[in-house]
Amino acid sequence: MKAKHPVQLKVTRKPNKIIGDISRVITRPHIPDDPQRISRIIGRIMDLPDAFAKDLMAKIRKDFSTRHEDIHHIFERHLVRVKDFLPKGVSVSDVQKGLIGAYFTKEYAIESAALFNPSIVPHPDQRHLEKGSLRFVMSLRATGEGHVSSIVFRSGILNRQNTFCFDPVSEFVETPDLKKDPVYDRPVFQRKLDEMKANNEISTYVLGRLPEEFIFKELIEQIRILNANPQFSAAKQKKAFSFMTWLADSNYEVDFHADHRISERVIFPVSRNESRGIEDARFVQFFDDDQESTYYATYTAYNGRTILPQLIETKNFVHFKIRTLNGDAAQNKGMALFPRKINGQYAMLSRQGGENNHIMFSDNLHFWQTSQVIQEPEYPWEFVQIGNCGSPLETDKGWLVLTHGVGPMRQYSIGAILLDLENPARVIARLDEPLLTPNEKEREGYVPNVVYSCGSIIHQKELVIPYAMSDINSGIATVDVKKLIQCMHAVT
Repeated sequence: MKAKHPVQLKVTRKPNKIIGDISRVITRPHIPDDPQRISRIIGRIMDLPDAFAKDLMAKIRKDFSTRHEDIHHIFERHLVRVKDFLPKGVSVSDVQKGLIGAYFTKEYAIESAALFNPSIVPHPDQRHLEKGSLRFVMSLRATGEGHVSSIVFRSGILNRQNTFCFDPVSEFVETPDLKKDPVYDRPVFQRKLDEMKANNEISTYVLGRLPEEFIFKELIEQIRILNANPQFSAAKQKKAFSFMTWLADSNYEVDFHADHRISERVIFPVSRNESRGIEDARFVQFFDDDQESTYYATYTAYNGRTILPQLIETKNFVHFKIRTLNGDAAQNKGMALFPRKINGQYAMLSRQGGENNHIMFSDNLHFWQTSQVIQEPEYPWEFVQIGNCGSPLETDKGWLVLTHGVGPMRQYSIGAILLDLENPARVIARLDEPLLTPNEKEREGYVPNVVYSCGSIIHQKELVIPYAMSDINSGIATVDVKKLIQCMHAVT
């Protein structure tokens, strides 16, 4: 271990506190697992006298229409989920349909437990700003009942003094329309099945009857045809179909209303792989070889038993594509994509083995096969584990990477390292001491003694760090980039 020396840095904690709002609710289906219960509930609704049903529907609309922008559409959508249980040969009135939709709907307060683990990127629209200002998008992990996590957004402007001015947060929240027919790339799909050790003669048979690019409906139709006229054993076919639909279910697209505020948008778990939460999205503005930008975010999907690394892609924070990350090296949490290719390859940081910082390179954004260690725990404040705190930031001195370290009493601190610009597998400098540790006002929360970030930006020569405080609320800190790098010691 190198000799320690105090870091003489002025880290400014901003007065802004980003706190969850329990009144921000979305609607979710509320459907019992027991099919007989569904039928009984519908039967009770159908037995209501017409006048009583009409008055009840009016009261529901009065109580909930101010909390959701289109409650009628929500009830229609959830009615579809139970349409197979409607009585056959019986006329169902509009009032009864509305009531059935309402009874199979519940509210979910997305931010009721916590609002934390933020990341920040420049907004796609930088028009009509004062000189030296920057419009931003901030993503946060929102947690509600059952500790199910989703992704929410805030926006605002950073002025030339790095003072935050957040846009008003809408009282409404919307879940997106799920695009049921995203386009799948057959070779990529087959490659992922190979990795899952689920590619066999059955999947080859099905995929061989699909075009190079296919949609979900086409996959299901080919499965239906083979199921109706089996060519293989029933047990093997059932297992193969399960793997193929599982994979397709994990890749989807969502659309929000473009004319709604960004704070109204929430990416809530959709696939079975993320049924228990979408965790720790690390957003980055990525520039391709033509300097065209795309926003990517890596996140961890959790189903209550296993984790699955996923990738979000968007140009405008309105339309989002969600895809699986594949390969032997894409198996852990905390992946952070570099904002551009390096020597013609994509580059990504990750934490492997639960405790070390790794880097990996790939010629395919969706496949990551190997990784190498670039940093191991060295100082007492990081003896338990280290990892990244978001995507690297490019400076003229190197790639600036915020890290998290876990020390005694499971205290999380934020540190920093510098990677070589052309060979980011080489750490060229690092801080001896943490940049941020939880102070007395930050150490109490759902998970005590934690400060953590999923992504920062550089603006007006300062590093702007949004960070979580003990997994409950979020704050913002800034530090001079030049002084930060000067305080690092060289690594040989």
